[in-house]
Formats: sequence, structure tokens, C-alpha cells
Amino acid sequence: MSEEFKIEIVNPEKSFLVKDDVSEVVVPAFEGEMGILKDHISIISFLKPGIIKVSSKSGDENYYVEDGIVEFKNNNLSILTSKIFNIADLDKSKQEDLLKQAEEEASKADLSDQTKYLVDQKVEVLRSIN
Repeated sequence: MSEEFKIEIVNPEKSFLVKDDVSEVVVPAFEGEMGILKDHISIISFLKPGIIKVSSKSGDENYYVEDGIVEFKNNNLSILTSKIFNIADLDKSKQEDLLKQAEEEASKADLSDQTKYLVDQKVEVLRSIN
């Protein structure tokens, strides 16, 4: 019996990724990193800035995501996000631009606690990408 499920990642511009041969996905949920395997219980959660790790027959892929909603139901994983980048395609200058924007946002004095947490998370993740 197959241990694979389907993933679809959608952003406002297009259907970003569709795969049918996924064996595991790790998402940066608000509750912490969440690993999803075939036959996982149904879930809906919000994403925080982090790395989505997709393992499939065609290889492992990592994506930087800033926000979104994740839903897993009937062995279909759907991720809706406003901003996502394949880390393999993220050149150094784009990464530095994203980091600079996040650091500028983090330096603002009038941030709510939640916004400050999310911006700090974004800065930490962007610094960790090499």
C-alpha cells in the first residue's frame, strides 16, 4: 500500500506546487513544526514564517514561507500563502533584500506583541538560510 499523499501549495499569483508522490511534509505551524504523513488526522492551522520541507519520490525540497493556512483532509494537504519561495531558487541578493525588509520592520517601535513575534521569527529564519 502506498504511503504517499497529495500536496498543493497556492499563492495569489498561481498554483505554486502540486505533487502526488509526497511521503512527508513539515510545516512551520503556530503550534510549532508539524510533521504530516499519510493518514494524518484532519487539521487546519495557521503558518508562521519558516521553512516548509517536502519529501517525495522526486527528492526533498524546501520552501521559505511567511504566512498562510494549512489544511490536511483525506490525504490532501493544501497550503494557502501570500509569499513563498523555493530556497533552491532564492539567490543571495533576494535573500538579503527579504532580510533587510524584515529587519527594518522589526526595528519599528509601535509593533504589537504578535507582530513583533512574527517579524522576529521571519528575521531568524532568513538569517538561517544559506
